[in-house]
Amino acid sequence: MQLSAHPAVVRIRAVLPAVGEIVWAAGSMWMSSTLLHNWPDPHDYWRDTDALAYALLAVIYLPLVLRRRHPVAILVNTGLWAGVYFTLGYYHVVAACGLATALYTVASLCPRRVSAKAAAGALAVLLWGTRLAEPGVVPMSMAFVTVATVVCWVAGDGSRRLRGLTRQLRLEQEEKARRAVVEERIRIARELHDVIAHHVSVISVQNGLASYVLSSDLPTARKALDTVGDSAREALAEMRRMLLVLREEGPRPAPEEHDGRVAGLGRLDELVKRVGEAGVPVRVRITGTAYDLPPGIDLCAYRVVQEALTNVIKHAPGAVTTVRVHYGADEVRVGVDDDGRGRIPAPIPAGPGRTAGQGLIGMHERATIYHGTVTAGPAPGGGFAVSLRVPVPRPGGDDADAVRTRRR
Repeated sequence: MQLSAHPAVVRIRAVLPAVGEIVWAAGSMWMSSTLLHNWPDPHDYWRDTDALAYALLAVIYLPLVLRRRHPVAILVNTGLWAGVYFTLGYYHVVAACGLATALYTVASLCPRRVSAKAAAGALAVLLWGTRLAEPGVVPMSMAFVTVATVVCWVAGDGSRRLRGLTRQLRLEQEEKARRAVVEERIRIARELHDVIAHHVSVISVQNGLASYVLSSDLPTARKALDTVGDSAREALAEMRRMLLVLREEGPRPAPEEHDGRVAGLGRLDELVKRVGEAGVPVRVRITGTAYDLPPGIDLCAYRVVQEALTNVIKHAPGAVTTVRVHYGADEVRVGVDDDGRGRIPAPIPAGPGRTAGQGLIGMHERATIYHGTVTAGPAPGGGFAVSLRVPVPRPGGDDADAVRTRRR
């Protein structure tokens, strides 16, 4: 258990503010009484000190213990008894400090409209007390108490505003931390979905094929099982990379930073081969002059293609699919469409809360991060089409019309 969490420490910290207020009030009372007792008055400017003077100082200072709980009430009490003290003609300076303390407390805890009125009332009482000043210094005394009142009010009001800004900053930091946690959860869920859904779909198809031909076509079954093993190993490798990032205690790398083995359009051949082995023939068309994409955009494009092909495996395993990648001067466009052969109707969610699949949601989230757009829906000639467009920040680009077609 940490020392700060020990029950005794917690109790001490809870009572410290109250102890501080008691010490402040008692100390102020003692100092004022000592000053009143020892202040010389050879010319009889003030009323002789007696028990009533000390009693008035007590009712002025001791209630300051409660000044933070009831700031306005304590200020009214202090001003009332200070006015009585001044009216009776006792040495006025020793009572002014209590009123200044009460005013500062109101200004630091109450709205400005309340504290401004409190400052005006406190100034009136203090100006009434300046009539007791020594002859010849009354104007100076009036100027002094006016400046002192303004300073107390400004200092208290500044403390209130600083406390409000600190509270607002803390709330903003908490909200930022909450949003960061939510965004990280979404990112992890999206990555897990992209990795698991694709590889498990391939594994499921290949496992079914292997079981079906195991007794009649051993080479095909062996090839299907090899594909199952490759997909499982790749899924584990990608999940292991993700876990390594999550376990890092140092600064997190930027979203775009990744090594050469992390998914990107450079690994499109591997993806197409794996999908082809799952029974879905895929054609790839690349137009424009290929160039290195920023890693984050590269991963985004790859994941969209991966998710679209995963959906073909699950919902249209017999369809012929085309993947199109176009490198423009300032954008990259990716499209995946199938001809709809063998399409299995997707189940319609029941109830009013029907939502798009997690894969489509993940596509839109990825594209939004890089200011891109994703469209997905039935194609005009049948089948289903997914299209991604992402702007690419480049100083220049070449939009040649060269086309190279590969069939898988």
